[in-house]
Amino acid sequence: MLSVLTVPAFNDNYLWIIHDGVHAAVVDPGDARPILAALEAHKLSLVAILLTHHHSDHVGGVSTLLQHFKVPVYAPRKDPIANVTQALDEGDIVTVPELGLKLSVLHVPGHTLGHIAYVAPEQGWLFCGDTLFAGGCGRIFEGTPTQMLASLDKLAALPNDTKVYCAHEYTISNLRFALAAEPANTVLAERFEAEQAKRKQNIPTVPSNIGLEKSTNPFLRAREPAIARQMVADGRAKNADPVAVFAALREWKNNF
Repeated sequence: MLSVLTVPAFNDNYLWIIHDGVHAAVVDPGDARPILAALEAHKLSLVAILLTHHHSDHVGGVSTLLQHFKVPVYAPRKDPIANVTQALDEGDIVTVPELGLKLSVLHVPGHTLGHIAYVAPEQGWLFCGDTLFAGGCGRIFEGTPTQMLASLDKLAALPNDTKVYCAHEYTISNLRFALAAEPANTVLAERFEAEQAKRKQNIPTVPSNIGLEKSTNPFLRAREPAIARQMVADGRAKNADPVAVFAALREWKNNF
């Protein structure tokens, strides 16, 4: 039976360890120290490193980990990353034999041009880096709004019960923005209260799931008539075209 360990790092990052009690694969180890500590504490041996994109808070610990463990490093083909042993793109399958784990790769550009996500269909897990967040999405640093919306649509097409393992604890600020964008959404209001209660107890708000994101995350709801009408009425979007509404939402969130 596989499970996922949550490893906090920096101010608000989450690093993920997939393990079976003996072997482990790490997703986006931006800092080696908490990963090494978690591996030691749980008596796990690292067998693979999985990277979603090239930003330092996701890859910064790779070199140090490779000094301790000689393991394969999987990463996006289109992002500039050192120490990669297998470059990945849309449709590729990653097999971690020690864990009996198979991951399908989705190309989800926008935050970076090469950004990928890993889906574990058997377990119902999504490791999406900085593309999709609980209640939000990543900033568009290298891609376009059209690319980012298409990437989010791709993730939203996964089964509703798919667990979303994103890379940051941004949920409360994301949901505050979501309430501004869609104040009449009662499911969103309930989620905001529930997530606030978790954070007051220092409990992570992730993973969430695809169904919850589709009902409460404005960046997956750019086609909702109420959001589109409000964005146009406020003068933030020129029209109700989904890309225009999405781009306006992202620009608004950048300065929220």
